[in-house]
Amino acid sequence: MQTTLRWVWAAGALALALSLIGQSPLIGKRAEGRDADRQAISAVLNAQQTAWNRGDVDAFLVGYWHSPELTFSGSSGVARGWDGVLTRYKKNYPDRAAMGQLNFSDLEFRFLGPDAALVLGRWHLKRETDDLGGVFTLVWQRFPEGWKIIHDHTSAVAAPKASP
Repeated sequence: MQTTLRWVWAAGALALALSLIGQSPLIGKRAEGRDADRQAISAVLNAQQTAWNRGDVDAFLVGYWHSPELTFSGSSGVARGWDGVLTRYKKNYPDRAAMGQLNFSDLEFRFLGPDAALVLGRWHLKRETDDLGGVFTLVWQRFPEGWKIIHDHTSAVAAPKASP
């Protein structure tokens, strides 16, 4: 009787493990889908970086959801709506000198469902007068026209002071 019960438990555990593997986003075709999603989101970020580095804020914002529901959180508070985010960027970065050269790095992707993702990363601006940097959290949603940022939380992080 005990041997039969062990076999039942073992068979049940094996069935559960196999069903979970089949549902895992890291196995088989689903992994390929996530790779394609990572590449698509990365392509948007690369296009944003390129647009920024040529001084084109309007093209930079193409990566954002063009909606009154878009939100941006930063040190100056929350900007709401695509127009509000555009106004914020143009106020804070009025010319190419203020914009500097942007670089994104250390990207981490967390998929929250088939059409939602969270991307963590670092940003760095190299300017003639100074360098700035920090971290960001971007919430992405897949729309018929592709992946778009629906919420951006960006924070500046002070560079560590050099020890004497």
